[in-house]
Amino acid sequence: MKGGNYYRLRGRRLSLTLITVLFTTILLWACEKNNFVTTLLSGQDQFTWPSSESLVDAADNSSNSLTANGHSEDESSESSSVEETRISLEKNVEIQLTNVTTSHVPQWTESDGDKTFSTKKKVCNYAKGSWVADNQRPFYSGSGCQQWLSGMWACRLTQRTDFSYEGYRWQPKDCEFPEFERSAFLRRMQDKTIAFIGDSLGRQQFQSLMCMATGGEVSPEVEDIGREYDLVKHRGSIRPDGWVYRFPKTNTTILYYWSSTLADLVPINITDPTTDVAMHLDRPPSFMRKNLHRFDVLVLNTGHHWNRGKLRANRWVMYVNGKPIEDEGLAELANAKNFAVYSVTRWLDSQLSSHPRLKVFFRTISPRHFLNGDWNSGGSCDNTTPLKGGSEVVQDKSRDEVIEGAVRGTRVKLLDITALSELRDEGHISRYSVKATKGVNDCLHWCLPGIPDTWNELLAAQV
Repeated sequence: MKGGNYYRLRGRRLSLTLITVLFTTILLWACEKNNFVTTLLSGQDQFTWPSSESLVDAADNSSNSLTANGHSEDESSESSSVEETRISLEKNVEIQLTNVTTSHVPQWTESDGDKTFSTKKKVCNYAKGSWVADNQRPFYSGSGCQQWLSGMWACRLTQRTDFSYEGYRWQPKDCEFPEFERSAFLRRMQDKTIAFIGDSLGRQQFQSLMCMATGGEVSPEVEDIGREYDLVKHRGSIRPDGWVYRFPKTNTTILYYWSSTLADLVPINITDPTTDVAMHLDRPPSFMRKNLHRFDVLVLNTGHHWNRGKLRANRWVMYVNGKPIEDEGLAELANAKNFAVYSVTRWLDSQLSSHPRLKVFFRTISPRHFLNGDWNSGGSCDNTTPLKGGSEVVQDKSRDEVIEGAVRGTRVKLLDITALSELRDEGHISRYSVKATKGVNDCLHWCLPGIPDTWNELLAAQV
């Protein structure tokens, strides 16, 4: 009898096992048929630093004079950019993170008289699309917004007479792109801080967002809270290292901090005003490390300061692992830039688990349009006809392969503006300025209002 009970019990267990296997098989079959099943992407893929093979050093450009606060920043035109180079990654990196935002749009569906909840997946590449005419642009007056906008970038205040570049908007292909509305944007950003950290193109994006958020109107209620971040004009400095403003009604803060290379800068001898400055490629700026917990949205950019002229002018000496670079390959500026970009991206990715509300964007490089020379050798950009070179971006991949490669496999998002901005060569400062300076052309910075407004539209759509 005991033996019979044993076999009966064993038979029941086998039956249960068979039922379980059958049920699992049916479930897996159903999942394969279900269009809403997605693959989980890991953010922990490793990468290799770029090899020096096939990478060229940047051209040695003439330097600018030092500012009193220890760095050189060309206000009218930046030195020539480093040639963008491709990074080699480990073969096991399979995730391709481009400027794609996935959203789940909830909808109610009827089923047997009952309402059930379902989602539809929508994927949008905001960098793919076309420029279209729009007589509702710009978002703010080109002769206004003087509370936030630097006069050198307000082309309506210069000798320029053609402003057709203001009348276009970007339309991503096959996806909704909500119109920017300042009140709605500030409500969405209630109790949040948006931080831009980068070079003068980052400063342009910051000033653009301030103008967009205020409509370019005088706004005495907006508070200057730079002291809360120690962003004030120190004695002997030409300007502070950044600006911070708060909209009291929604408690929204918008911040800019100057860090043209996204590397930590530390004077080698703090007591010597002429000391060299250690430029730590493997260490994020101390301002970022100190204040990261205060940010809700962080937008980074770098690119145009990676040249020998800038390094000499600022007396920057590249460091890795706490000492000057000894590796000849890494000493090449293209490689050094890539190293720094990957380093800061991976560091931020490692911090996101501790800062769950933070969204980080790495903005791709803003294109230059110098023809027949560079900024200091007679280069110019005289075209005033919008979209002379075309109006559409059709490729899926970014034109900035360095930044695209750096964010791949991380939770840092790509703010891809390069290709769409390349189509707008008529939107630069060009030869115009508040005080006409013969022979000087700025084919790097943009007129405002202008192209950086679109960058902020892309940002607002993704936050």
